[in-house]
This record gives sequence, C-alpha cells and structure tokens, in this order.
Amino acid sequence: MAKNSENIGRQASIDGFANEHIVVGILMKKYQNVSLVDLPLSPYDIIIARKLPDDTEDIIRVQVKTARTSISFTGGTRGGVDRTYKSGIKEYTQSPKTSDCVVGFTPIGEDSFELYFVPTVLIAEWGTKSKSIKKIASLKNNYDFLEKCKNHPYILTKARELGII
Repeated sequence: MAKNSENIGRQASIDGFANEHIVVGILMKKYQNVSLVDLPLSPYDIIIARKLPDDTEDIIRVQVKTARTSISFTGGTRGGVDRTYKSGIKEYTQSPKTSDCVVGFTPIGEDSFELYFVPTVLIAEWGTKSKSIKKIASLKNNYDFLEKCKNHPYILTKARELGII
C-alpha cells in the first residue's frame, strides 16, 4: 500500500512540473516574456513581464495548480522526506502577498485542457483553501482576469457581476 501511495505522489509531482511547462508555453504565445521561476521554495511558479500602455513594466506572479474538479489554493505542503517540514516550510493559502494569480490547469482528455485564471484577491475574498471549478466556470480561459489580476477593485466588481462573490 505504501509503495502505491509513493508512486501516486511521485506521478502527481511529475504531472505538476509538466503542467507548469505547458502553461508557460501557452502564456509565452500570448505574452512573449514569460519564464518559469527556478526557486523551489517560491510561492509562485511563473513570472509574466509585460509593458503597459503607459510604457511602465508590469510583473505578474503566477502559481500553477493542477485542477481536476477543484483548484487548491494552498502551498508549502511537502511529501516524502520533508513531510515533517525539516525545511521549515509550512502550509499557506495563496494571497496577494504570495502571488498575483493562480492558474488552475484542468486536463481534458489526452491532448486538451482548460485554464482557470483566479486572481489571489478573490481567494482572499472567498477565504477558502479551494474552489470547485464548476463554481468559477466564468474564469475558464478568461485572460482578462489574468491581465487585470492586480487591479483589485476591477476584479472584485467583475466577480460580483459574474456572481462568483
């Protein structure tokens, strides 16, 4: 039983890394200046750097989560040898302090998927550690929520209009 659990955990880790690379590739096609963050203890996986219309540079910090039926907004948990938190990392919930947007990556079959863009200001507003993707269907492939994730008044107003807060 432990052996099977170990294999499941290992495969989940592999899937998570692969999904981060897929999301980077998708975002690169739209934003060009996108990079994986190679810091294992970072609360975000991807950085998007872009110029705004006023010629200032904007950086969006993105956390990728594999989301089959719901999106988890927690981080810092570890399996395997670090399960007892020898590294000092403790579980946390994503917030505007840790990242700007969580991207739920939902595999649909072998070669297709959906992306759910969840600004962390919404996570703070909901006060939950996860959300069913059925309840946030309006965020599916909604790049407006990614691009404006740091404009908190805009996001909260739009989320109210969509009935998700």
